[in-house]
Amino acid sequence: MPKVKTKKAAAKRFKMTGTGKLKRMKAYKSHILTKKTTKRKRNLRHAAMTDATNVKTMKKIMPYL
Repeated sequence: MPKVKTKKAAAKRFKMTGTGKLKRMKAYKSHILTKKTTKRKRNLRHAAMTDATNVKTMKKIMPYL
């Protein structure tokens, strides 16, 4: 059985927590920030957990995470 390659684009965007959940950063924080409120930008700073519906797919494309 050959080794399974990790999708590097996904590996750069997701990290595994100690309990086995997938952590990700929130989107919409890269540009056009002048029209977004300070509160909205502040809330986008924090990491979020990946939704349970996507976890199976993520573990398939990142088998050694």
